[in-house]
Amino acid sequence: MSDQKIPAVVVSGRSADMGESLSAIRQFVSSASQQAGLDKQAVYKLTLAVDEIAANIFIYGYRDTVPDAKIGIAGQISDGLLTVRLEDSAPAFDPVEHLKTAEFDLDVPIDERIPGGLGIKLAIDNVDAFRYEYLDGRNCNIFMMKRPGKS
Repeated sequence: MSDQKIPAVVVSGRSADMGESLSAIRQFVSSASQQAGLDKQAVYKLTLAVDEIAANIFIYGYRDTVPDAKIGIAGQISDGLLTVRLEDSAPAFDPVEHLKTAEFDLDVPIDERIPGGLGIKLAIDNVDAFRYEYLDGRNCNIFMMKRPGKS
């Protein structure tokens, strides 16, 4: 099988549209996952991961400071992998690097820890691979799931 690109969908990044936009993102992930032949557990994990990062873009990235804020989602199916790419133009934020910071130290007693970040950890831990890139003023969160029975 040659790579199959799944056409991008662009949704509003304004918080007033968050419910509708997240619903469209979830639908995209569900459809792409079905096309890739992922099982229900993998679909759930990928949807959870993408939903968490997308919600963070609304809440912490754009913060309603960009009137025409947009979030794009696209996918690609290859022989052994489904790749979903979530892009936005909010200020740069690398979730992987955030998990390496001192403020996200799980060894610190819970009553001394700064709240937040566990959703990011949950998102990254629920996919087979995660990568972040900042290209041309855009955050690119890349989620990868192995396709069952494919090499």
